[in-house]
Amino acid sequence: MPVIAILGAGPGMGLAIAKMFGAHGYRVALLSRSPAKQEPLVAELATLDIISAAFRADVRDRASVASALAVVKQRLGAIDVLEFSPADPTLPFPSATELTHDNVGAWIDVYVHGAVAAVNQVLPDMLSRRRGTIMFTTCASSVHPAPACAAAAAAMAWLRNWAHALHAAVAPNGVQVGHVAIGAAIGSEPEAIPDAIGPLYWELHTHRHEIEKVYLLDVAEWVVR
Repeated sequence: MPVIAILGAGPGMGLAIAKMFGAHGYRVALLSRSPAKQEPLVAELATLDIISAAFRADVRDRASVASALAVVKQRLGAIDVLEFSPADPTLPFPSATELTHDNVGAWIDVYVHGAVAAVNQVLPDMLSRRRGTIMFTTCASSVHPAPACAAAAAAMAWLRNWAHALHAAVAPNGVQVGHVAIGAAIGSEPEAIPDAIGPLYWELHTHRHEIEKVYLLDVAEWVVR
């Protein structure tokens, strides 16, 4: 059975992605800083006959990311899909006029260094097997800059840029890289529900000529004027 590793898994998008891939026969690895919190998700997935397990990984700790993904491979099998979507409500949220080395660095640690650590762990296997998919999730400010999200958007825009560059580098060798940008407050609006966004990840995985999906409920809120 193929395996998807969701780094930053939670009860929202992480669970929706797990259900989407699990319905297509994937085993699911749920990685987060608190694997005990993932046990209800493992139980819910089991009711759908989806095999899953929870693992500890902190994207700020590169060694923890590498070791967790190695354990996933050992327990569930080679990772066919990596989805990277960490979230941390404690991260600072400075505006474009309030950036400092520290508040920018906090976002870079998560969305740059964390992503690089994860990709470096799974990409060699994917290239040797000439198949695999890597997907990154960001908010829509990575595509449409918003002054209030400056530090987050800068780090996420780096990740988006890398997704495009990495896809160009590895697609000839059978590996797909994609990016999903979500411009909606998930759970706050009827259309902004994880199960409505989840199919975008399956489309990126299967439509391998596509690199990016942008989910926007109101484009006007994100476009720079």
